[in-house]
Amino acid sequence: MSPRRVIGIDAGGTKLLGGVVDEGLAVRHRVHRLWLGSEREELLRVMVEAVEEARAAAPDAAAVGFGIPSLVDQSTGASLFSTHLPLEGVPFRALMEERLNMPVFVDNDANLALLAEARAGAARDRRHALMLTLGTGIGGGILVDGRLQRGSRGAGAELGHVVVDLDGPPCQGRCPGRGCLEVMASGSAIGREGAEAARRSPDSALGAQLRPGREITGAIVTELAHDGDPAAREVLELIGRRLGTGIASLVNAFDPEVVVVGGGAVAGGELLLAPARVVVAERALPPNQEVEIVAAHFGDEAGMLGAALLALEDGAA
Repeated sequence: MSPRRVIGIDAGGTKLLGGVVDEGLAVRHRVHRLWLGSEREELLRVMVEAVEEARAAAPDAAAVGFGIPSLVDQSTGASLFSTHLPLEGVPFRALMEERLNMPVFVDNDANLALLAEARAGAARDRRHALMLTLGTGIGGGILVDGRLQRGSRGAGAELGHVVVDLDGPPCQGRCPGRGCLEVMASGSAIGREGAEAARRSPDSALGAQLRPGREITGAIVTELAHDGDPAAREVLELIGRRLGTGIASLVNAFDPEVVVVGGGAVAGGELLLAPARVVVAERALPPNQEVEIVAAHFGDEAGMLGAALLALEDGAA
């Protein structure tokens, strides 16, 4: 008998990654989309199209799991609030089941990234873990005694909105806060700090990217840092230390065995994580100073695989 297959969809702040996934977490077909606009109906249409493309490659897909950057009511599958996407008040699960005519499961995208890492990745066999997903923003996941913690209404684990600078810059999207970890240490923050560094160091490889019509992104900064550009490396050092400041507070609060860092910005690797570890060793309480801080085993596919796991596990219940 062929292994059971489902579709996993990870819908981030600016892009979508989906795949047909079997029970062994093998990905049989991948789907990529960029958001073409910020209108709700356009967003939902792109999600439906992505699922239909995946289903065309796997007509036997039994269900679809969605990870969305939103606070999700676990009892109804409704999206309560999203910082980056127009999903507030959307009866997401019911709406998608109506449009797709198949079972739909939904949770916060970072929760699902941690689910994948806990089942088969960097947090495997751990009972207590934290996850930070660095992309357009910063998502968070909390594993306590082997169970994902979502809070009383599904609005918990928003670790990217822990404040690390009381008088810091306004946070991104629709967050009303200032100085949140998200605005200080996300992939978007790498791009912003990279643009500032390029202006300060016009003779650097990073400075050479300052051309009309070209945006300095976190991906560009990371690539140049790996190539050895000092200006780009200083940016990742700065972001890494900010990340470590946030992690120090989080490990003091939750005492995890491991902190898993994922999302697209984890491409910075040790250039990002090593400075974070230094700050945690300096600032966390002694029992937490040596906590493991590691890159996600599944990289930026953790959310998509977690969404598939949600469909596989909840769909089999």
